[in-house]
Amino acid sequence: MTSKELHTSAIIIDGLIVSNWSRSVFEDMKKGGITAANCTCSVWEGFESSMQNLAQWKGWFRDHDDILLQVHQSKDISRAKTENKVGIILGWQNTSGIEDRIDYLSIFRDLGVRVMQLTYNTQNFVGSGCYESKDSGLSDFGRDVIDEMNRLGILVDLSHVGSKTSYDAICYSKRPVAYTHCCPSALKDIPRNKSDEELRFIADHDGFAGVATIAPFLRANQAATIEDFLEAIEHMINVMGEEKVGIGTDFIQDQPDTFMEWICRDKGDGRLLVDLGMPSTNRITVSGFDTIGQYPSLTAAMEGRKWTETRIRRILGENWLTFLETVWGL
Repeated sequence: MTSKELHTSAIIIDGLIVSNWSRSVFEDMKKGGITAANCTCSVWEGFESSMQNLAQWKGWFRDHDDILLQVHQSKDISRAKTENKVGIILGWQNTSGIEDRIDYLSIFRDLGVRVMQLTYNTQNFVGSGCYESKDSGLSDFGRDVIDEMNRLGILVDLSHVGSKTSYDAICYSKRPVAYTHCCPSALKDIPRNKSDEELRFIADHDGFAGVATIAPFLRANQAATIEDFLEAIEHMINVMGEEKVGIGTDFIQDQPDTFMEWICRDKGDGRLLVDLGMPSTNRITVSGFDTIGQYPSLTAAMEGRKWTETRIRRILGENWLTFLETVWGL
């Protein structure tokens, strides 16, 4: 089987994309062979703005139904593959959209939000983020949020969440949880990355991790290539096991510098939390895998490292599909 045939036949699931959504991005997702992706539709927004974002997505599903298919459950991912469409899993990178109302969770679940990150970098009602100076752990409100997310089948994401809050959430959640997009701190020690201990702990609790392609998260920083990304995947496989790891690129395709400023500041306009090397003259993506449409290059690079076909298919998406079936139900 050629690399192209393998890529075309594989289930490909991206654990997180936060691009500047447009017809051209959707077309690039199809060009890359994406079967489904967790697409961010709320970061710092409150209830009203999150609802506006969802209304916009509903319009995109209508206007681009030749390409897009909204994913509500795991069988929709298989349907997207069969129909040669891009499955869109709506996801949040914060729980600020529910404000302080547990009952709002069911509204957003009914609209199709299937993944929610508990916190984004700093403190909220639920717990602490990875850039909060003191991580006080999961709040009582946070436990109520997880209870309801578990009941509704919304995946608990801990990618930007603080270590203590993540530990509490992993222990408390009755359903497996995930780091949808992260890198190992063993290769680059920054607050946003996850230690081997954290990666083992989530794996031991039936959790999952998608590996991000953000160059400043990798050992080589802005000189990172697709090989550095694969190095990070291999490290996490060695720590967590081959069936517990997938991809969560964190692609920011077509996003302006103003967006990067917004996501790197507390609540969007507060103190600067992290400098990712903007402006865009500095590289954020890894060389050789700069756009969603270049996913076939990733498959070829995996083959170049002598990965087995089984491993390639698992990492590209089969592992994600199995995990989502567990969290959401068949």
